[in-house]
Amino acid sequence: MKSFIALSSAILASLNLVAAVPAPSPEAVSVSVSYDTVYDVAGSSLNTVACGSVLAGKYPTFGQLPGFPHIGGAITIAGNGSPSCGKCYQLHYTGNGIDKTITVLGIDTAPAGFNIGLKAMNDLTGDQAEQLGRVQATYTEVDISQCA
Repeated sequence: MKSFIALSSAILASLNLVAAVPAPSPEAVSVSVSYDTVYDVAGSSLNTVACGSVLAGKYPTFGQLPGFPHIGGAITIAGNGSPSCGKCYQLHYTGNGIDKTITVLGIDTAPAGFNIGLKAMNDLTGDQAEQLGRVQATYTEVDISQCA
């Protein structure tokens, strides 16, 4: 019986060690990023986007959102009231001599990837948004505090 208790204690101790190891951070996913100037208009109502029903009570206009103008549609937002509304994403772009990372607050749908404001796209591409139009980047969901 003593050896059973000792073995059980050893197993439980090893489980506690495994549980103490932090989970790996999520891997970046490749995605298409485009822009739409509609997300740059600070006075626009949140009721005009898919996440309006979730966010408009606290933030009536785009300009009141944390991190504005780094807002836009995200591939993870399936539609109105999505649980992904208001999540923060890190976008990373490497190309044309640029290596930039920004964060974006997801407030709308974007089935083809991410569709962000022109200002955010310029920040991501080193002021080449209009020239490039659409770019391949990677995204990772990050803590909401990074979008503040």
